[in-house]
Amino acid sequence: MANINITLHHGLVNSTPKQRAAAQTLGLNKIGKTVTREDTKAVRGQVAVLRHLVTVEEVD
Repeated sequence: MANINITLHHGLVNSTPKQRAAAQTLGLNKIGKTVTREDTKAVRGQVAVLRHLVTVEEVD
């Protein structure tokens, strides 16, 4: 299965509790932090909640 890199580009100061929880679950706590996760429906759902705060890149 493929992996994806998720990078947090904007802060979570004015975000909703749902967005903060999704970022914490993904392991994103600082601006500029990048994590690698397996490309699953659950992870894609969390990324969809944060779509305006993160950048996603597919990794082989």
